[in-house]
Amino acid sequence: MNTFTPFLGEIGIFGGLVMIAARLLPLYFLISIIPVTIGMAITFAKAGQPPGAALVPVYNMIVLQRVAGLPWYGILPILIPFVGIIAALVIPIDGAADTARIELLGDAGIGGLIAFPFWITWVHHHISRRFGHGIGFTLGLTLLAPIFWLILGFGSSKYVAEQPAQA
Repeated sequence: MNTFTPFLGEIGIFGGLVMIAARLLPLYFLISIIPVTIGMAITFAKAGQPPGAALVPVYNMIVLQRVAGLPWYGILPILIPFVGIIAALVIPIDGAADTARIELLGDAGIGGLIAFPFWITWVHHHISRRFGHGIGFTLGLTLLAPIFWLILGFGSSKYVAEQPAQA
């Protein structure tokens, strides 16, 4: 007897689509890591930064800030969820208040989910401007990262730093 079929009947079409997306999204991220890393490394080299920085997670955010012409401490809002997670794991809580720890972990994760898209779009906009592109390229870097990082790395874009974006 198949016990999985009644469950599928209860969740409906939308639930089924969510289940499919939940399985395919990690695969998309794994596949997109390679072109983003290659494009980012070549872009870093164009900007006079070490290309190997694209492989080191937190350091690559600092180098992104440098390429964008922003101060390194601009990554601090993104690190706030990690502070919340560490606090939730380190702060001793008695057995009755274990739900407070779970809520703190959840809030830290939600804070990161809210902050990251704004931060990365802001950084991408500054990078686009430094390579002489406008808002369209910013949206491309943010929404279609594997394609646009390769375009930025392998394309004819030059690192122009302080010059204004072309309209």
